[in-house]
This record gives sequence, C-alpha cells and structure tokens, in this order.
Amino acid sequence: MSLALHPDAAIVLCGGRSERMGRDKAWLPFGDETMLARVVHVVRGVVPEVVLVAREGQELPPAPDLRVVRDPAEGLGPLAGIAAGLGAVRAERAAVVACDVPFLRQELVRRLLDLAGAHGACVPVVDGFPVPTCAVYRREHGALAQALVAERRLHPRDLLERLDTRYVEADELREADPDLASFIDCNTPERYASALREAGLEVPPWVHQ
Repeated sequence: MSLALHPDAAIVLCGGRSERMGRDKAWLPFGDETMLARVVHVVRGVVPEVVLVAREGQELPPAPDLRVVRDPAEGLGPLAGIAAGLGAVRAERAAVVACDVPFLRQELVRRLLDLAGAHGACVPVVDGFPVPTCAVYRREHGALAQALVAERRLHPRDLLERLDTRYVEADELREADPDLASFIDCNTPERYASALREAGLEVPPWVHQ
C-alpha cells in the first residue's frame, strides 16, 4: 500500500536535550539495541510510515529507510517537535511517541489509533495528567501547531484546547497494556536504571543511581 494512501503514521520525538539524563536518550543501550531502535521497532509493527524528529545537528543511531526531519525551533519543547513531525508525514494521522519509552506496546499504539477515530487528537490521561507525547494527532493540525510555536505558545495544551480532542482514561487502555508500562519513560539515570532492572538487563556502570 502506498504511504500516501495509508491513513496512519508514527512520529518519534528524539530532539530533547536530555539534560536530566546527561546523554542523548536515543543512544541509550537497552539490551542489544538502542532505545531509539527499540521504539522504532514497535511503531513499525503498527504503521508503515515512521518519521524521526531531531534537533539541528543531532546525530542519531542508524535508522535505515526512515526519514529524519529537523526541529528548527530547538529548545522549545515537545510541541515544536510535534509541529515539525506533522508537517512531514504523508498519512492522515500520526501516533506521536517519545524515544525513551522502552516498554511501549504495539497494542497500546493500535488502541490509541482506534480510539482517535476522526478526532483532531487522542490523548491518554495517566495518573490524572494528559500525556501529549504518547498520543494521536491529525496531520491537518500541523499548521496550527506551527503557528502556536511561532507565537511562543509552547505547551501542548495550547494546541489540544483548540482541537476536538478525545481524552482517554487509563482504564480504556488497560486491555492493550494492563500495567500501562508504555508510559514509563527514562528521563533520568534513576528511571533508566529501574527500567533496565525491570527488563532483567544489566545496568551500565556509568549510570549514577
């Protein structure tokens, strides 16, 4: 099927500065692959089109056959990355995910796409907080996202408040991911070490816990 005709894509956000981690999260080892490769493998099992969003000058692990777009608004947060990704995908909708969620499940991505329907966005609510970096957006709203970034209205809620957003409670996702492990990120060395131990993997000696 042509990518231009397929309704769904995925955008993987890689451009964060990883200041709390102290090194680029896309390159973090997780078993025999990088964190980025692990996330890409998951989303490629769901959609045929995957776009990586990186900051200018950022070197990424090898990702054959994937397009990389550069976020021209470095340091402005995830909305800028979402805007850049939506401006690049060919599909009608895109599942947006971060590159540091090693337990992301294909079933969770599929469930969000199913629940999104024709809504402008579909956003999980976990522990009472929306998770806009593990959500579905329609490509047509990329221009609005870009306009908000240009106005320096940088919180994802600035976009979500203007869309027909479907908020998804955690109980609606547990059939796809009973423990909601897809939302476990590795923003800090402590969280990375915990994820490695959860997966039965060795914690590198450089990780300060």
